[in-house]
Amino acid sequence: MSTSTSVTFGQGSLSRAAALIHTLVTVEALLLLAAAPGLAGLLLVGPDSANLPLAALCLLPLGPALSAALYALHHRDRDLIDLHPARTYWRGWRLNALPALKLWTPLLAWLTVVAFTLTHFAATGLPGWWAVLLAAIGAGSLLWGAHALVLTSLFAFRARDTARLAAYFLVRHGRATLGAASLLVLAAGLTALLTEALPALLAAPLLLSLLHSGRPVIAETQEDFTA
Repeated sequence: MSTSTSVTFGQGSLSRAAALIHTLVTVEALLLLAAAPGLAGLLLVGPDSANLPLAALCLLPLGPALSAALYALHHRDRDLIDLHPARTYWRGWRLNALPALKLWTPLLAWLTVVAFTLTHFAATGLPGWWAVLLAAIGAGSLLWGAHALVLTSLFAFRARDTARLAAYFLVRHGRATLGAASLLVLAAGLTALLTEALPALLAAPLLLSLLHSGRPVIAETQEDFTA
């Protein structure tokens, strides 16, 4: 009787739900801890558009933190009696911090240029359709970044190969790109309507949704681009 109980415990639906909640809470806490130096800096940076480069610098630690969170969520245990989300998170951070920064840094720099140009657009003297084009380029860059973040978190490609694959999947898997777009719109809406802290506090479930929508990208990468 006791043997049967030990085998089945932790494998039911309620136990799996509890395991998921525990993993999400742990990963969220560790993500905020890993990104804390930059997030603290953001509190000191004023909302003036002239501070955009400083804000981008503060966001640098967020890239490795997000990558480690994606790694931990992808490799999460579903058995309540065998949970190690903290260990998995820090393993993901050690593996992915440098690869993530190689993509995250140029992405932040490019988005800073786009945002700075848009906030000072009146001074450029360019026609209005240029602003629309820049905004579209910025949105496309964010979607590319979402694919690149998933790929660099789960696979050990060179940075330029990850960048090419992310651009390829941007068009190849429209549903995955649309899923990433909906999450970005949701995060932007939460920021605009409530508080900029809310997307950070909900980062773990948002990243889990990104993994879910990116399953075709992950599956094709495993099948066609890994040995």
